[in-house]
Amino acid sequence: MNIFVVNCGSSSIKYQLFKWPSEEPICSGLVERIGLENSVITHKVYTSAGEQVIKRVLDLPDHEAGMQEVGALLTEPGIGVIQNPEEIEAVGHRIVHGGESFVQTTIVTPEVKEEIKRLAILAPLHNPGHYVGINVAQKIFSKATHVVVFDTAFHATMPEKAFRYAIPESFYTDYGVRVYGFHGTSHKYVSEQAIAYLEKPDAKIITIHLGNGCSMAAVDAGVCVDTSMGLGPLDGLIMGTRCGNIDPSVVFFLVSQLGYDIAQVDNLFNKQSGMLGLTGFSDMRDILKAIDAGDEKAKLAYDMYAYRIKKYIGSYAVAMNGLDAIIFTAGVGENDDYLREAVCAGMDFTGIKLDTEKNHKRAKGLREVNLPDSKVKVLIVPTNEELEIAKECFELLEK
Repeated sequence: MNIFVVNCGSSSIKYQLFKWPSEEPICSGLVERIGLENSVITHKVYTSAGEQVIKRVLDLPDHEAGMQEVGALLTEPGIGVIQNPEEIEAVGHRIVHGGESFVQTTIVTPEVKEEIKRLAILAPLHNPGHYVGINVAQKIFSKATHVVVFDTAFHATMPEKAFRYAIPESFYTDYGVRVYGFHGTSHKYVSEQAIAYLEKPDAKIITIHLGNGCSMAAVDAGVCVDTSMGLGPLDGLIMGTRCGNIDPSVVFFLVSQLGYDIAQVDNLFNKQSGMLGLTGFSDMRDILKAIDAGDEKAKLAYDMYAYRIKKYIGSYAVAMNGLDAIIFTAGVGENDDYLREAVCAGMDFTGIKLDTEKNHKRAKGLREVNLPDSKVKVLIVPTNEELEIAKECFELLEK
């Protein structure tokens, strides 16, 4: 089965094509700067001879134009991996917010699309782009069954005591104001990989997804029981440009004392805060360079970033009454060995003992970087959200 996985952002399209049941994609790509001058498509084809990279700069006014170019690349003589778009049997779409309406992978219908559109109020930066992506992909891959996989679905198992806010109940019952959580596809994938590696189905695991956006989840026997993001993807950890946990009184102060309006507060917390606000840089590699150059602000921000993660590890270990493993994943989690060291330092009472030599060695795939006598495993598990989406599409369609 040819399964095409699509992840549409506000100005981008990420994609991978799988010839299932092979878990290795036959091609992948990224369309960037949609709607701007000099849009870029980076398309990769994987063969037994190696990786072929095609990069093109052109003007793409909208997502439909971008998806048309992707469809053309899939069938282009010399680099094409299929003969016709009709060979795509399933298209899996990543959707950030499913609210309480969607707690599992779902086949796209007109009613499903309308609900995704309605839920844009909960994810205004993401769901509108996903909605457009579905419409465009349905035109290009008209013979395929389109499937939606929700970032919030994995967290739907949280108990009410974990997902409710301490505000009047009507805000939950009438408007759906509650904790939803995000990065669920990643948390699900890496926790499943870890459970298989540990050969312990009832393992108590904390998954730590660290990229530009960051979140954590407490996973007990494969089931999410708590997570750090909330109604939207702003709460919890310090992120690239997002502030994470903050006292709501700061909002009142900004509005009443400094004259900010709500749009300015939203922009401040989502796009100007986090590591960018603390250091001037959102990329952790730039922050590490600044630390090496003696930048004290960068060092403080790095310590704050690690400290926030440590606090969640402690609270989730207590919530689950135990801990078998912590997992680092995504761009920062998988590649920043100094950050992993900072998080694991001073955690002896939890049973976490990092092997610093193993931690600093670069390697591919799932790997264990704890000392032999560590009671808690410290695992690096590369995430693969596109593979998880393809897997969930296949499982749904084979039922």
